[in-house]
Amino acid sequence: MNHKAIVVIDIQNDITKHYRDIIDRLNAAIEWAVESGMEIVYIQHNNLSAGTRTFKPGTKGAELVPELKIVSDHVFVKTKANTLTSEEFSAYIRENGIDEFYITGADATACVKSTCFNMAKAGYTVHVISDCVTSYDLKKLPEMLTYYADKGCEVRTLEEYQNDV
Repeated sequence: MNHKAIVVIDIQNDITKHYRDIIDRLNAAIEWAVESGMEIVYIQHNNLSAGTRTFKPGTKGAELVPELKIVSDHVFVKTKANTLTSEEFSAYIRENGIDEFYITGADATACVKSTCFNMAKAGYTVHVISDCVTSYDLKKLPEMLTYYADKGCEVRTLEEYQNDV
């Protein structure tokens, strides 16, 4: 049994800023994960806050972007920044013995940050594919990549991971 998964966080229509900069590499990372026998997991954020305008459940904005390569039915919804707060996702990784994660997605300063921090804190092996992560504020990306490494995550480019195989 393969104990690895690539996790694609919040690449949804309401992430209109900068996701297009990484979508080709992100799709290449998904192909690499498929070829490597990893589980492919997609995370969708639903914003349940009153008066919210983004990530509203059931709206086009909450849907995964049409350019994203969807290769599995493993799509989990979260309502908080940390992906582990999705009970369905947490049950899925437990049931499948997944303990090593390759993290991609948006937003580097919010949901990706919280997920990486909490996964590393929980004892999982966490890899951040640095060129498959974006942010609303691109100036903060270098700081975030350093943060992930400081919290025990491995941070490398897709090409570096592909060359390890």
